[in-house]
Amino acid sequence: MQITVTVNGTEHVREVEPRLLLVHLLRDELGLTGTHWGCDTSNCGACVVWMDGTPVKSCTVLAAMASGRHVRTVEGLEGHAGLDQVQRSFIRCHGLQCGFCTPGMLMTARWLLDHNPDPSETEIREAIAGQTCRCTGYENIVRSIRHAARAEKSRDGAA
Repeated sequence: MQITVTVNGTEHVREVEPRLLLVHLLRDELGLTGTHWGCDTSNCGACVVWMDGTPVKSCTVLAAMASGRHVRTVEGLEGHAGLDQVQRSFIRCHGLQCGFCTPGMLMTARWLLDHNPDPSETEIREAIAGQTCRCTGYENIVRSIRHAARAEKSRDGAA
């Protein structure tokens, strides 16, 4: 079946099997390997992308379901000014270890801060609860998201 999907602002037309998962379309067909394929059961969250502005686990979304939609991947976080503040904060605060969960964490963190610019630690932990990091105790991930929130608040206050 033919689908048309806009990924990170670029429209793609592809012939796909009806059973193809969005994560495989992104990685295998479009070469966007930042979205990680982890558990295939919606448990780990490494595959989180946005579809029409809402985080989804791309291992449980059929590519056909994305037809006519806008998808944003971790590659789409970087803007004209460089890395997104969430990306910079994860680097600065050591919010990653092996990096496998990082793309999904970044996408979830960006969505959270877009909807709640000053989340509490509890709200951050609730937002990332659907994602698994096997390397850390989540402390640096939470610290990274708080740092991003503070940096954006400072930037917005200075503007």
